[in-house]
Amino acid sequence: MRVWLRRTLMIVAVLLVLAGAAYYWLIVESHMPGNTAYTLDIARIREAASAVHGDKPAAIEVEEVCLFTFPATGVVAGDGWSKVRLPVYSYRLLYPDHSSIIVDTAMTAAMGSGGQPTSFDAAALGRVQTAMSNAAQIVITHEHMDHIGGLTAHPSLPDVLPKTRLTQEQLAHPERSVPAKFPDHVLDGYQPLVYDQYHALAPGVVLVKAPGHTPGSQIVYVQTANGAELLFIGDVAWHFRNIELQRERARLMTMLFLKEDRTQVFGELAALKRLHDTEPAVHIVPGHDGPVIDTLVAAGILKRQFSP
Repeated sequence: MRVWLRRTLMIVAVLLVLAGAAYYWLIVESHMPGNTAYTLDIARIREAASAVHGDKPAAIEVEEVCLFTFPATGVVAGDGWSKVRLPVYSYRLLYPDHSSIIVDTAMTAAMGSGGQPTSFDAAALGRVQTAMSNAAQIVITHEHMDHIGGLTAHPSLPDVLPKTRLTQEQLAHPERSVPAKFPDHVLDGYQPLVYDQYHALAPGVVLVKAPGHTPGSQIVYVQTANGAELLFIGDVAWHFRNIELQRERARLMTMLFLKEDRTQVFGELAALKRLHDTEPAVHIVPGHDGPVIDTLVAAGILKRQFSP
């Protein structure tokens, strides 16, 4: 074999090995690191949920405002390239006295221009924004556009902000919300919510810090009047499969696009798995898992569409 041909084949072989290694590292590899440290103290959370006196939520409603589709490996590393659904939701906790709390606010159609939703329900967003106007409190699981965008674009934002409990961490990183953006000066004088690990927000509702997906990520625990328990975990996991398999999104997604702290997210996935194994009656609600929502609706734990 001629020298030039041998060298060419060696170079091609090296490039193929490097490409394969890069593909595996960026798209497939998702082993749990050994230095994760995150705790979900469900006893302490339950105690906090009862610390605020009053009736707990009587019902929980869900709106699906729009839908994205992503390659499966972007959702769970190594799951291949078939398309999976990522619905965008908002939730409303209804109390017996007719007050309510909104958890996440979805987004507008314009905010998806960089990655257009497969479908968008303008009427659903309208119901979410009306519910925000009537809510007693509004909380956001984290500061990405598909969770905070309905808030930033609210037509009566100055009236809605005083009852919105944005955390210090959620406001500290406005770049994480782009293209959602608060109008200039609307947050002047706004006092963010500051808490350590757990915060009792209302009867039956506790906020739990869970940074990693974003600096301001938090979990919203809800205990209803009939004893049902739910953890709205935002985008700690997009699908329950992340928790079940203990696998993160592909590194290409988390490093280049989401800019996650993977170690923190892995710690939270491990804690959620431990909780699910020991407390299976606690319903874990990932940020964009349609089958989980369908199951909760079928069980009567969630109701579709915000009521007037």
